[in-house]
Amino acid sequence: MSGFVVWIAVTLAVVVAGILIARLAMGWWRHRGDRLITCPENLRPAAVRVDARHAAASSLLHAPDLRLSTCSRWPEKGACGQECLSQIAGAPEECLVRNILNQWYAGKVCSSCGRPFGNIEWNTVKPAFRSADKLTVEWKQVPVADLPEVLKTALPVCFACHMASTLVREHPELAIDRSRRTFI
Repeated sequence: MSGFVVWIAVTLAVVVAGILIARLAMGWWRHRGDRLITCPENLRPAAVRVDARHAAASSLLHAPDLRLSTCSRWPEKGACGQECLSQIAGAPEECLVRNILNQWYAGKVCSSCGRPFGNIEWNTVKPAFRSADKLTVEWKQVPVADLPEVLKTALPVCFACHMASTLVREHPELAIDRSRRTFI
């Protein structure tokens, strides 16, 4: 009988550990990533990151305790009260940069080739944009706090067109411009 009790205890411990690990992972996943908020002090966009590990660990027994790990206004304003966290707590998905960009691309077509943007895979083929100076740019090159201003004038560009544009710009000796081809 004691072997059965030990088996039950071990099984129960494994199940509880699995649940705790799953809750930690889900909490971390939910709170990771760059976010764009409006700074309560100056009412301007700011880029922030939630301390995802702390939020996940604190969410095991109660609502997560949110705190920032980075802010684009730090270190100058590092001693702020982090009042912006209420924006994240109130709309955590709406301020995620990847969701803001997904929404911006929704229903648009590539400004170079005309292909529509479907579901965007941010881990593989990331779309880019054409800036006001006609260059294609990757989103990671744009400071998150500048995102609202860039989105006003940018044009969407698919990954393939961005790569082609980058090749022509960085290695013109490897590209052939067939549009200037003369026929005899």
